[in-house]
Amino acid sequence: MTSLTAILRGVERGVFPPPDLGLTVVPAPSERESGVVAFTGHIVIAADVDPAWVAERVPDGDLCAPTNPPFLAALEEFTGREVISIDAMLLAPALTAPAPRDAALAGLTELTDHEHPRVERALRYRDDVRVYGDAHGGLVVIGRGLAGRLECAIEVPPEARGHGNGRRLALAARALIPPDASIWAQVTPGNAASLRTFLAVGYKPIGSEALLVK
Repeated sequence: MTSLTAILRGVERGVFPPPDLGLTVVPAPSERESGVVAFTGHIVIAADVDPAWVAERVPDGDLCAPTNPPFLAALEEFTGREVISIDAMLLAPALTAPAPRDAALAGLTELTDHEHPRVERALRYRDDVRVYGDAHGGLVVIGRGLAGRLECAIEVPPEARGHGNGRRLALAARALIPPDASIWAQVTPGNAASLRTFLAVGYKPIGSEALLVK
């Protein structure tokens, strides 16, 4: 049986599930989370449910049903979890060219104070969390989240927005990971400003996800 970890590692290498209007059910990647992950033409349900249970609730070939409220509500009830977000998934490779990498990291300092709300949220849903701050009060947070993948989040104070600081932090996330790795970002689709920020510095849309946690 395949796993969500294997699927996501494949996507990082450019190998996607087939766009066959199909649906794959795999085990929950950890005790912490389950999820419904949508790619082009294929849905992955990563939860400890029987495929027959899913088939009873998802019409054959219907790629909308698994991410719509009726199915997600049923999955919440069955697993005893709740959906905390439905996000766009973005992916970018590590930034390895020396000059751009050095420029992206300039002015960043690793922080040990983890009381910021953005950091507290990351600690609930990610492992191996690292936090870096800039002179404007901005933050970039790196950690291992869904199925062990490397994930990032950024925070720019209101008074520092509109000056390219978000793009610099999103680029810094690519510079903070190993050279052979990739970094994921999850962005609420309605947050157009954040989407534009990540897209502007090389992150590519991969799909969407509904994350369920206890």
